[in-house]
Amino acid sequence: MGAMSEETWLARAVALATANVADGGGPFGAVIVRGEVLVSEGQNHVTRDLDPTAHAEVVAIRAACTSLATFELAGCTLYTSCEPCPLCLSAALWARLDRVVYAADRDDAARGGFDDRAFYELFDRPRSAWSMDVANVRLPDAAAPFDAWLANEARTAY
Repeated sequence: MGAMSEETWLARAVALATANVADGGGPFGAVIVRGEVLVSEGQNHVTRDLDPTAHAEVVAIRAACTSLATFELAGCTLYTSCEPCPLCLSAALWARLDRVVYAADRDDAARGGFDDRAFYELFDRPRSAWSMDVANVRLPDAAAPFDAWLANEARTAY
């Protein structure tokens, strides 16, 4: 069997997304690949699991980390049916994926009722202009968890 192409992995992500709609889920699917090997798959489970973070990409990242027994996915590529929203893009960055490849874009998602452009635009505005209040209440020992972290010689480098 020859090498799997980007189009093949993307087609798998799109098929997962389409199948998820038929099962009552959101129209998003993702796969994570290391080399030519499928590591994990994910479908949007937001409404099924009542979990606003259960986006297909996040589900796939969680499964890949479990499968590979690591929180770092260096050497892996995320193929996703749609351009990642800010949550999923942040998760991909935290997971240290090498690459993200997507099929549909944010305009396709907006046409389908999943318009995340407001989130992209939100990050460009000062927090004082956000609809959700984000406040820093500084406690005297606010940095104590970080001090404990730095003092813990057995910590796992992050």
